Amino acid sequence: MLQAITNLDLSILLEIQEHLRCGFSDVIFPVLSKLNNAGFIWIVITLVLLYRKKTRTAGLCMAVCLLVNLALGEGILKHLLNRARPFVVHPISQMLIALPTTSSFPSGHTSSSFAAATALLRNHKRAGMAAYVLAGLISFSRLYLYLHYPTDVLGGILLGSCVGWFVTPWVWKKLKKLKKLSIKRFRI
Repeated sequence: MLQAITNLDLSILLEIQEHLRCGFSDVIFPVLSKLNNAGFIWIVITLVLLYRKKTRTAGLCMAVCLLVNLALGEGILKHLLNRARPFVVHPISQMLIALPTTSSFPSGHTSSSFAAATALLRNHKRAGMAAYVLAGLISFSRLYLYLHYPTDVLGGILLGSCVGWFVTPWVWKKLKKLKKLSIKRFRI
């Protein structure tokens, strides 16, 4: 069963390489992928949201989701599963970016993107939808660049979405408790 999934993964990647590669995409997808190296774009968005009082809750939710996602994905799952990347198992002639050295499952670029986008969606629908578009493009870039199998990206989508969906209400609850504590404290 596992071999059948790997074969399907590889066939999808090879289809992308054979039929979707073109000069324009060869420029755009490396940029999109690099935009999220170490979660950069989502960290910048989080900092912007944290700066403004009106969006601070959304920024805090995104920050906590990104940290939880990092711990689960990069800290635990990648080390437990240790899946070799597609370019290691089935090399191709032309790679467009520097090759990562970490394992393949789950896609960290994808999971961080979907954790942040889901947290944002739960706080601001319109901004969250725009974040999902960016998350989808970043995720596809990982396939286009032959850095992840489709199941790595799917795993990243599931991990990030679950983190965003379940951690965000937890942050809301903690913030509500903090507000109550500070109000009581200053009423004395």
